[in-house]
Amino acid sequence: MRSFQFYNPTRLIFGKGQLEALKTEVPKYGKRVLLVYGGGSIKRSGLYDQVLGLLKEIGAEVTELAGVEPNPRLSTVHQGVDLCRTNDIELILAVGGGSVLDCAKAIAVGAKYDGDMWDFAQRKAVAQDALPLGTVLTMAATGSEMNSGSVITNQDTQEKLGWGSAYSFPAFSILDPVNTYTVPKDQTVYGMVDMMTHVLEHYFHLDPNTPVQLGFCETILRTVMEAAPRLVQDLENYELRETILYCGTMALNGVLNMGLAGDWATHNIEHAVSAVYDIPHGGGLAILFPHWMRHNLDVKVERFKRLAVHVFDVNPEGKSDRQIAEEGIDALSQFWTSIGAPNRLADYDIDDSQIEVMADKAMLFGPFGNFKKLQREDVVSIYKASL
Repeated sequence: MRSFQFYNPTRLIFGKGQLEALKTEVPKYGKRVLLVYGGGSIKRSGLYDQVLGLLKEIGAEVTELAGVEPNPRLSTVHQGVDLCRTNDIELILAVGGGSVLDCAKAIAVGAKYDGDMWDFAQRKAVAQDALPLGTVLTMAATGSEMNSGSVITNQDTQEKLGWGSAYSFPAFSILDPVNTYTVPKDQTVYGMVDMMTHVLEHYFHLDPNTPVQLGFCETILRTVMEAAPRLVQDLENYELRETILYCGTMALNGVLNMGLAGDWATHNIEHAVSAVYDIPHGGGLAILFPHWMRHNLDVKVERFKRLAVHVFDVNPEGKSDRQIAEEGIDALSQFWTSIGAPNRLADYDIDDSQIEVMADKAMLFGPFGNFKKLQREDVVSIYKASL
């Protein structure tokens, strides 16, 4: 295990009826609030009215930024930054899923920066300040409610880049499983795939002596797999929504990667795909991750074997380590397909015409990945295998 420091300042407010906490949390930061949300689902569900009602009770002055995209765009971030400056915003409140939260984080740092927030994504600058951010989560997926990470798409350059800073953690996040009831089946599936891949990115590392971390990862994976087939058939089951919501947060709040460096190559590979084709992030990951696994099987075959046995109950008797590992990879892909995720890029009408373009975008900052450092030819090979 490597030496580490752990820092997570987010106040997590979890459970049924916790929206009332807005009345105590918001006043800590001020009255002028920028309310950030997406395409209107929070209005159809009634959550928008509930939030506005609570903000009205405490005398908040609300400015709104609606229409955040599923792959949030830099142009929307710029709109939010302008609203913050024009209205002297004191707190940003993001109500929605991971995309809304990611956009709000970018607005929060952008509002306190003299240049373009895109500088942070391009690694040309590091955030030094941010407006405080609160969140009300409506979808279990990204873990953005309790981490500092964000992914933003620049439509002009067709780039989708991840970034983060010590200043982009939410100050507080309210998670009521009831607010995830209205997430449709396909988005529910993509969210569960996304959180599983976050766990897997941690799982595939090369640091020694990490039995606790591996055990945490395996528990979350098994828990999601136990709940997922039932949840897609019963989308308003409180206990299942609660379980999945908690798994999504724990998958990427910093607990699993204490003392280790996870891989994160597959997320980078997928970002290039959705930058060009604007596909759902979770759908792209379901396609690409098994092929990353097959491509890197020989790096540490015993780790793939452990996953197969501990998570997918592969019977190891009479089989080589490689055979066991391959059965585990197949089982993962089959599980995702069984709950409704895609398994080929062709499912999104993606052919080989943009492979070189996507590979160039994935290689923007050079070779990447901590489990195995991927070169351009590795990325091209994974794309081709995924077609």
